[in-house]
Amino acid sequence: MARNYVTLDNLATDFLLSVQEDDYTSNVSKPLILNYLKRAIREMEFDIHKRVKSTKIPVDSTNNTINLPADYVDVVKLGVVGGDGLVYVFGENKNVNYSMAAAGTTAAPEQGTTDSKSSTAGFSGGTNDAEDLDHYVFNNYLLDGNYGQLYGIGGGQRYGEYRINLDQNRIEIDTSSGYSEVVLEYISDPALDTNPTVHIYAEEAVRAFAYYKLIERKSSVPAGEKARARKEAYNEMRKAKSRLSTFTKEEALRVIRKNFKQSPKL
Repeated sequence: MARNYVTLDNLATDFLLSVQEDDYTSNVSKPLILNYLKRAIREMEFDIHKRVKSTKIPVDSTNNTINLPADYVDVVKLGVVGGDGLVYVFGENKNVNYSMAAAGTTAAPEQGTTDSKSSTAGFSGGTNDAEDLDHYVFNNYLLDGNYGQLYGIGGGQRYGEYRINLDQNRIEIDTSSGYSEVVLEYISDPALDTNPTVHIYAEEAVRAFAYYKLIERKSSVPAGEKARARKEAYNEMRKAKSRLSTFTKEEALRVIRKNFKQSPKL
C-alpha cells in the first residue's frame, strides 16, 4: 500500500481510540463503525477522488464481448494500445445490438436465453455503406460544382465501437473490429476491497462523514449536534476536494500557452 493512503482498519482503530465515555458514539459497535467508514470512503472516491483502474481484457471471440470487472462502476475509456504506448479509443455506439433470444418456450423465456446478434427477420439493410445515409442527407447549396450536404456525416476516426451491457454485466464490442484484446479504463469501487484505503487528504473527511451518519438517526442526539456534524462533514469534504484537485493554476497556464505559437513573418 502506498504511504499516502490510510486503510479502513487504521481509520476504525483511530475512531475507536478517540471515543470518550460521554460521546454520542460511545455505545456504537465496531462493525457498525466499519460499515459507515466504508460508505464514507465510497462517497469520497466517487465525488472527490475517483480511482481509475486500467486493465487488459481478452475479447470473447464467440460473441465479441468482454466481462466487466467485479469492482466496475463506470467506464472512462475503452480501446487498444498501439506500438507508441498510447490508447486508441473506441467510440460508444448506443445502437450496437445485444439482444437475447429465448432458448426455451415463448411461454417461459426466462428459463434460458442465448445471444441473438443476427439481423431481425424481414430486414436486409444495415450494410453501413455511404448510400444508407441518403435517406436523411440533404443537399442544401451548390459550391464549385458540388452540392453541400448535412454537416456531421462522416469524419473522425474510430478504432472500434462498444456498448455497455449491464444486463449481462459485459461490454459489447463492434463485430467489425476484430481485436482479440482491449484495454479498459474504469472507475472502481474501493469499498469492495478487503481492506479499502483512502488518501490522507480525505482522511478527516471520512471520519467526519462517518460520525455524522452514525448519529444522524439517533433520537438521543440533539438536533444542534446533528446540524454541527453535518456542517463539519461537508466542510471537510470541500477541503479534501480542494487538496485532491489535480488541475493547478500552472497547468491551466501551460494549456493556454500551448495554443499560442509564433509563426515566421513574411
